[in-house]
Amino acid sequence: MSTDAALPPLSDLLQTARVVSLPLVTRFRGILEREAVLIEGPEGWTEFSPFVEYDDAEAATWLAGAIDYGWMPTPTARRTSIAVNATVPAVDAAAVAEILGRFDGCRTAKIKVAEPGQRLSDDVARVREVRTLMGPECRIRIDANGAWNLDEAEHAIHALTEFDLEYVEQPCGTIDELAELRRRVKYLGIPIAADESIRKASDPLAVARAGAADIVIIKAQPLGGIRRALRIVAEAGLPAVVSSALDTSIGLAMGATLAAALPDLDYDCGLGTAALLAADVTDPALLPRNGALPVGRVTPDLALLERHAAPDERREWWHARIARCHSELARAADDAVQ
Repeated sequence: MSTDAALPPLSDLLQTARVVSLPLVTRFRGILEREAVLIEGPEGWTEFSPFVEYDDAEAATWLAGAIDYGWMPTPTARRTSIAVNATVPAVDAAAVAEILGRFDGCRTAKIKVAEPGQRLSDDVARVREVRTLMGPECRIRIDANGAWNLDEAEHAIHALTEFDLEYVEQPCGTIDELAELRRRVKYLGIPIAADESIRKASDPLAVARAGAADIVIIKAQPLGGIRRALRIVAEAGLPAVVSSALDTSIGLAMGATLAAALPDLDYDCGLGTAALLAADVTDPALLPRNGALPVGRVTPDLALLERHAAPDERREWWHARIARCHSELARAADDAVQ
């Protein structure tokens, strides 16, 4: 993976890198703290925050995305604000009201399902509670993060059909499974969206060519930057939803910039997740207001960077990771020239 921007020297990245550890309001993706690196580039602040379990090859793509945003001018914005969804982690139904209360004015909810250790009945209860609290006019989408096999996904979709699903995100892990599931549930009129099958794939367009999805979920960092994400959407020829990866407000501003540059934006975007952070790096945080985020770069508050600075050993871990990912990008650039 190379970056559209010229690869800056490693020293330029490390010179301004600030590593933070932010508490979450509830467990999400199995974590209670979100670590991220904020870097000041010539165009403004950017974010590098691949999850800690990702290998260097995958994380290097996130670094390319961070460099793209920090070192390249932003594309022309087609809109000044982005409508966003509420994100409901795999919490008990009794905790749903508190989560939804953090997402001001959102009329769409994305609900995590298929959590390890939970049952389909837990998913049904959670989705039912969202529908009850938000009413019949809200839009509900679910996200399984590829955790179901084909038959489990089909069964779960049937169990959740009564809640009028807007779409089902990454119900299965493989493109073949998504294509077959899409065929099986087509009569229900519930679209299939692909996330991991795009951002974790060596060929992010394979899912579109296979007819395995109706909607593409795109994320700026994991796809290598705003420009590459825009090209993927254009070539896929499918409606796109811009989502986050539990970013800080710096990363969410990057996502909003991507969403603002899309020619068409038919769905609310998953960029309201600062509401799941108990602390952030900007003041104010980039939180949903009346169901939307403004478009534009944001700058971290130095006092918040100090307050939430990660311990020295974690700072050193992230600096070493940046160095390895930088080497990955340099090798990719050399291979592209040869």
